[in-house]
Amino acid sequence: MKKDLTLRNGQEVTIRSLVHKDLEIIMGLQEKVIASLEVTSFLQPLSEEEFLVIINGNGSMIGAFHNDRLIAFRAMLEPEIDEHHLGKDAGLLDSELPSVLYSEVTNVDPEYRGNSLQRILGELLMENVDKDRHRYVFATVAPFNIASLKDKFSLGMHIISLEKKYGNLLRYTLMKDLRENKRLSTLSVLADMADILKQQSLLKDGWIGVGLEEVDGTWVVKFQKSE
Repeated sequence: MKKDLTLRNGQEVTIRSLVHKDLEIIMGLQEKVIASLEVTSFLQPLSEEEFLVIINGNGSMIGAFHNDRLIAFRAMLEPEIDEHHLGKDAGLLDSELPSVLYSEVTNVDPEYRGNSLQRILGELLMENVDKDRHRYVFATVAPFNIASLKDKFSLGMHIISLEKKYGNLLRYTLMKDLRENKRLSTLSVLADMADILKQQSLLKDGWIGVGLEEVDGTWVVKFQKSE
């Protein structure tokens, strides 16, 4: 993949697939992003080995370059099928698990934030998924990671669970069916993002999280049911 585009700040960037020789600059950008975060638990960094798994054919990874400098990257992973597979959170059949991709780590250079690079890279990855091979895309996001939640909702993903992952970290699990758009009822319910038990109760009753709203300075999650 190779694509040239102009950012909202007027800078020209080139987006292309990342390969093995890019590993050093990938790790460098990830370290820079981690150092800039106020809440480091929002980001689940990948190791060199994990990046290599994606680059070597178990997924796809693209990067945005400005003047030959890597300023953002985003990855999708074809995960191993094990007891922690996110497809099981959605009740997928074992036969469906090979059709799952994970929307993995996204890193944007702090100097280039505000240019919708995360969304642009996400849309390009979604557009280029081989839908004959893969049907579902999953992701996990920490509560109150507003930017990442907005990103996932903009890509058409929805919340299906809110449980502890990666040891003891609370995470939303989101998913998107690439072959079928969900039809939602007009009825909706709002839940304070801090009210974990209410959100978990709604999810167990068949509601799904479809968006965010800010009400009097408080972030709330909008839930609807599929028809």
